[in-house]
Amino acid sequence: MIKFVTFGLAAMAALALVACGGGGSSSSTTNSTSAATPPAGGGGGGGSSSGGGATSSIKLAADSSDLAFDTDSLTAKAGNATIDFNNPNDAIGHDVCVEAEGENELGCSKVVTGSSTTLDLKNLKAGTYTFYCDVDSHKEAGMEGTLTVQ
Repeated sequence: MIKFVTFGLAAMAALALVACGGGGSSSSTTNSTSAATPPAGGGGGGGSSSGGGATSSIKLAADSSDLAFDTDSLTAKAGNATIDFNNPNDAIGHDVCVEAEGENELGCSKVVTGSSTTLDLKNLKAGTYTFYCDVDSHKEAGMEGTLTVQ
C-alpha cells in the first residue's frame, strides 16, 4: 500500500511538471509519423531545406472544463516537430491530430485522460496545417486550430 501511494504521488508530481511546462513526463506516449506531404498551396519560398536540423517542441493542452484546446494557434519551424499534449481532464478523453489542408491526416496521438502524450511529426514543409481532437465530435464542437510551419 505504501508503494502504491508513493507511486501515485510521484505520478501526480510528474503531471504537475508537465502542466507547468517543466521537464518530460514518464507517462507520455510517443506516436510518430513519416514524411509529411506539403499542405495545399505549397510552402514556396527559397529558404533552406527542411531536413535533419533541430526539432520544434510545441506545448498543447486540453481545457480541463470545455471541449477546447488552450490555444487555437501553434507555430513550428519546417522539418521535425514534437507536440507535447496534456489532457488534465480525468473524465473526458482527448487526442491531437494534424492534417494538411485537404489531405489525409499526418498523425494522431494516443487518446489520453488525465495524462500526457506526444505526437512526433517528421519532415513538415512550410505552410498551414490543422490540428484537432479526433475523439467523437470534438472537432465539430470547435476543438481545432491552426499549425503554421515556417
